[in-house]
Amino acid sequence: MNEEHLLRIQAIAEAALLAAGKPLSLDQLRDLFSEEERPARQVMEHVMVLLEAACEGRGFELKKVASGYRIQVREEFAPWVGRLFEEKPQRYSRALLETLALIAYRQPITRGEIEDIRGVTVSSNIIRTLLEREWVRVVGHRDVPGRPAMYATTKQFLDYFNLTGLDQMPPLNEVRDLEEIGREIEKNMQAEIEFESTTAENDDESSSQTLH
Repeated sequence: MNEEHLLRIQAIAEAALLAAGKPLSLDQLRDLFSEEERPARQVMEHVMVLLEAACEGRGFELKKVASGYRIQVREEFAPWVGRLFEEKPQRYSRALLETLALIAYRQPITRGEIEDIRGVTVSSNIIRTLLEREWVRVVGHRDVPGRPAMYATTKQFLDYFNLTGLDQMPPLNEVRDLEEIGREIEKNMQAEIEFESTTAENDDESSSQTLH
């Protein structure tokens, strides 16, 4: 495959990732092409390496996360990009962040086990919020009386924090305060929310331009 053809595939992949506003897997990118012109998986992987290199020195980057690849604003520029938006990102409670941190590091874990560690009751609203945000999911039920649900994180959780797998999470030091871990999660969360707002704003502007 010649260089011109590779650059063409790269441009198509870049356009698709910009338009999607969410991660796309290699197979999803390959499915954009007809059967006759569909690049092999190995070729598509090489194209993503080329695209990542092409983003060097730019205000955005190609990032591989659990669900695939996405183009996003570099974290170092989040303070400036965030000023485009008047509405401040939602700030989550200490209880929610601690609960999310425990699920992330101790999964699968039940609500009762979380309460035993934290020493306080976990609000149903917290569990509902985490489920609605699709950061956690029910992966089974503990084989004890009452068969309580066991919770674990999702691919969406990994995507939010630019991770491809749980093995990329920083090691949990038992002596660290859960709130400190939660605030680190929140810091990353705010950067991702600001990026989502930027993408949504750009999508709205593109739609408006199309209509006119």
